[in-house]
Amino acid sequence: MAYRTTIRTSTGVTPYSLMYGMEAVLPIEVEIPFLRILMEAQIEEAEWVRERQEQLSLIDEKGLNAVCRGQCYQQQMARAYNKKVKPRLFEVGDKVLKRILPKQDEAKWKFASN
Repeated sequence: MAYRTTIRTSTGVTPYSLMYGMEAVLPIEVEIPFLRILMEAQIEEAEWVRERQEQLSLIDEKGLNAVCRGQCYQQQMARAYNKKVKPRLFEVGDKVLKRILPKQDEAKWKFASN
């Protein structure tokens, strides 16, 4: 529940709101009436249906916003990674260290190849 109701940096919204189109109502919010719960409790049924339809129409927009934020987040992470990477250029004849992995019978447990 904590994972689904926490805002993700990459998307800017909670996974719950992306899936269901609205924020989750936590059990504590039901026990201790929050303004959001009190507002919904006093709405007439027709008005509630209309608001839910509006929320459903906004789901696609939220999804597109999350995709855009995700792409921006990936670009930001790529820039941060590329700042620290030192390019290495190898030419024919350069000496490099080559690691030879052990054979299947020599490897043990999680280090064994599939």
